Amino acid sequence: MTSHVLSHWAPDDEQFWAESGSRIAQRNLWISIPALLLAFSVWLVWSVVVAKLPLIGFDYSTNELFLLAALPGLSGATLRIFYSFIVPIFGGRRWTALSTGSLLIPAIGIGFAVQNPNTPYELFVFLALICGLGGGNFASSMANISFFFPRAQKGNALALNAGLGNAGVSVMQFVVPLVITMGVFGAIGGDPQPLSDGGELWLQNAGFIWVPFILVASIAAWFGMNDIAEAKASFAEQVVIFKRKHTWIMCWLYTGTFGSFIGYSAGFPLLAMTQFPEADALRFVFLGPLVGALSRAATGWVSDRFGGGRVTLWTFVTMILAVGGILYFLSVKTEPGAFWGFFAMFLVLFFATGVGNASTFQMIPVIFQKVCDATMPAAPEGARNRQAEKEAAATIGFTSAIAAYGAFFIPKSYGTSISITGGPETALWFFIGFYVTCVAATWWFYTRREAEVRC
Repeated sequence: MTSHVLSHWAPDDEQFWAESGSRIAQRNLWISIPALLLAFSVWLVWSVVVAKLPLIGFDYSTNELFLLAALPGLSGATLRIFYSFIVPIFGGRRWTALSTGSLLIPAIGIGFAVQNPNTPYELFVFLALICGLGGGNFASSMANISFFFPRAQKGNALALNAGLGNAGVSVMQFVVPLVITMGVFGAIGGDPQPLSDGGELWLQNAGFIWVPFILVASIAAWFGMNDIAEAKASFAEQVVIFKRKHTWIMCWLYTGTFGSFIGYSAGFPLLAMTQFPEADALRFVFLGPLVGALSRAATGWVSDRFGGGRVTLWTFVTMILAVGGILYFLSVKTEPGAFWGFFAMFLVLFFATGVGNASTFQMIPVIFQKVCDATMPAAPEGARNRQAEKEAAATIGFTSAIAAYGAFFIPKSYGTSISITGGPETALWFFIGFYVTCVAATWWFYTRREAEVRC
């Protein structure tokens, strides 16, 4: 085996962890995080690009713009289904390097396409879809990191990887509006696009700015990360998760948390601009995903201490109240200060999604350890633990795939609601109804005294 392949990996062995395991796991985690951050940046870059296309001469309807913002979510979620099972087949190091490198395709493609005013809408649709390569990376990244840490530290490790990776959305929404106002790459980057007010934009920088960082992250993953030999598993060995009812329950709950986070991130800039056109909202929208990402990274320990099920339950209650607040401020949007109320309610909503993202992923390893202990009572403890690890890793990836469809459905719901009713309120009421079902499912399966798997 090469030096990059770990032939023995036992993170729950305290001596092994103290002597070498912790150092290796931390190195893999801190290479994984920036790679995942870049994946999220490329995945959601259309959330900002679509808001600028009309300014440089692309005449698309509001519904068409929301569709472009939504399509990366559709493709990213679909790719996650396949990416969920790839790490045990190909190895985490090799796949992280290759999947990060694949982000060059949409980043470079966007950079060239926006410079040509004759670029057809169909090509933009294609580029939006291949931005889903960034969305797919989350499933494989989370499955990979879950193998490296002991059960007692998984919640916090996964929260850091996911939370700081999710920060790629806010980094992108902060960086792109800045870099498109200047010729960052000089003559190499192409000419600016003229605006009707006499100004200029370098919208191509929204894609080109990520290229050097993607190259560095890919090289770092290839030379700095590890593959775990004991984490190898065929697809057939992993599909047992589809027979577990808790796989599907957690898909539902994680759709409520991460699906909301990524969907609101994709739709927030355009929604804010259409509902409050005088507020210059693009200066502030990056704060929403930033709050959600940081709350995920910072609150993993809360679920480790108090139980993921309990934290998840109260997360959904908070989300219901926050969406109710958004609906209220939309009803008075012509009043002074309505935008700031609307914005504050979205910050609360993003904060809650981050906490819920961490708590649901803390629940999965706990649930599958209990399930494997119950269904494999005659197996040695080590065999039960290894099976639980494999099932939890596959479930983490698969639930992230299903939840990522929120990146498509939320902005598309806004666009459909606005085109049919004139406003986004119908979509928001639907989201409240969905969160009510999440509260009920969390209570019934995981937090009530008689629950089958309390966690």
